Amino acid sequence: MDYSKGNIGRVFTVRIDTGEDLLRELEGIATKEEIKSAVFTLLGAVAKVNLVVGPKENAIPPETMWVNHTEPYEVIGVGNIFMEEGTPKIHLHTAAGRGDNVNVGCLRGESAAFMVLEVFIMEINGMEAMRAFDAAKGFAPISFGKN
Repeated sequence: MDYSKGNIGRVFTVRIDTGEDLLRELEGIATKEEIKSAVFTLLGAVAKVNLVVGPKENAIPPETMWVNHTEPYEVIGVGNIFMEEGTPKIHLHTAAGRGDNVNVGCLRGESAAFMVLEVFIMEINGMEAMRAFDAAKGFAPISFGKN
């Protein structure tokens, strides 16, 4: 385990409208507002979503399992924003439901908002944190500098 601490900085309320790509919009506001570290929550609906719903086996690096939806799903999610190779990287876990069909997973790739997505971003100040790819693990975990 490793950790760091910081303070809540600016708080953003963001509306993402029908057809807009969720990850692209979050990356865009993080770039525009120079958000280097943040946590966020969201709620709303998507018309298209791709989720990683787990590893196929208990192995590292994992071989991912995917579900792809191309019809409207209600969503809630929690995620973070940290820099990776000089650009903001979004890590978002989402629950997506439509009727009795519910999936929980890591949202990746293209998505499209349906009606509206409301996102509440809380910037974290006073902490050095970033993502760096770890080939042995197969992903980019958070690493911390001194603060």
